[in-house]
Amino acid sequence: MDNMIKEISTNEVFQLLGKPETKIIDIRPIDAYNGWCLQNESRCGHIKGAKSLPAKWIEYIDWIEIVRSKKILPQHKIVVYGYSSVESEKVAKAFLRAGYNDISIYNQFITEWSSKIRLPMQHLERFTQLVYPQWIQTLISGGTSTPYNNSKFVICHAHYRNRDAYLGGHIPGAIDMDTLALESPDTWNRRSPEDLKEALEKHGIISDTTVILYGKFLFPNNADPFPGSAAEHIGAIRHRKSSVKRNCTTNLKNLEKH
Repeated sequence: MDNMIKEISTNEVFQLLGKPETKIIDIRPIDAYNGWCLQNESRCGHIKGAKSLPAKWIEYIDWIEIVRSKKILPQHKIVVYGYSSVESEKVAKAFLRAGYNDISIYNQFITEWSSKIRLPMQHLERFTQLVYPQWIQTLISGGTSTPYNNSKFVICHAHYRNRDAYLGGHIPGAIDMDTLALESPDTWNRRSPEDLKEALEKHGIISDTTVILYGKFLFPNNADPFPGSAAEHIGAIRHRKSSVKRNCTTNLKNLEKH
């Protein structure tokens, strides 16, 4: 480990909680930060007050801009933690190269922090409604995805006037639904309850169906009469507001079928 990077203890991290000059950085996948247990943690979520900065983001050319946008500045004391000490050190070195000089690594998140009730943690409210690629993969492979306990589900590729995006590649078994089926193009308000019920039932969705919604992000063509059709991920959110009582939304580029 670089001499400028030190490893700190659970008690030291605890003493730093809530101090504005300290930024605790969670470098695990966002799904783990949100609240999913990806490595059999005793408790799920993140250290209270931590900021999410997944390790893979250091490969992005604009990584430092992302860091600064999160108000993580060179004058701050940085504490990095994750699932892997190797990844933590890699991220810590990226901070060093970017001009950050007070950097520590915490390697006891699973073994100590998540296992001790007295140590505060947080998670995204209703995180179970924002599922992740492996969750879907397990489900469509016939496995059990916690906390799903329904006998029927529909994976829905949401789009706006852009069925070609669905035809160009989608999650195996997914259906497609245009947002125009759920809202009027004249007023952009939701259609009547009767029309919504009919549209959903045509797609095999009834009141007790679990619906997993997703949409692709596409770069808009400003020459297109409807450039907003590129924002399918927003379409998935709009669908969710009009759909049935059980819903999950996800961003599943890794599971697209080409």
